[in-house]
Amino acid sequence: MRAGLITPAALCLIGGLSGCAEAGAGTTAAFQPSYDGIETRLLDGDLVNFHVTMRGARGREDVDRYAECAAAQYTLIRGYGFARHLRTNLAEEGGVWRGDAIYTISAALPRGLKTIDAEVVAANCAENGIPMV
Repeated sequence: MRAGLITPAALCLIGGLSGCAEAGAGTTAAFQPSYDGIETRLLDGDLVNFHVTMRGARGREDVDRYAECAAAQYTLIRGYGFARHLRTNLAEEGGVWRGDAIYTISAALPRGLKTIDAEVVAANCAENGIPMV
C-alpha cells in the first residue's frame, strides 16, 4: 500500500462502522412480497390447517409469519383468543413458497411455548400489511 492512500476498509475504521453500513444499504432490494392465498381447513374441533402461498419471501420466517397471521384472524373469527402452533411444513419451488401449518385454537391460553395471543398478532399483521383470512 502506498503512503497516503486510504482504502475503503481504512475509511470504515476511521469513520466508525455506521458509515460502512450506510454505504451498503442501497444495494439490497426492498422486500416486496406477494401474498397469493390462504386456504383454511377445520380438521377437528379446535385443530385447524392453514395452507399459504407467497412469492418474494426472504425465507421461511416470512412464510411462517403469513401462516401465523392467518391463524390469528381465524382464531378471532371463531370467537377464541389464543392459538398454539403445532407444526409447519414449507416448500419453495421457482420462487413460490408454500406453507402447510397446523394450529389449535382455544378460548384460554394453551400450554406450550409456541402460543399466540390472536388479537395482538392480528393487529401486528394488519399494521405490517400481511393479509389474513
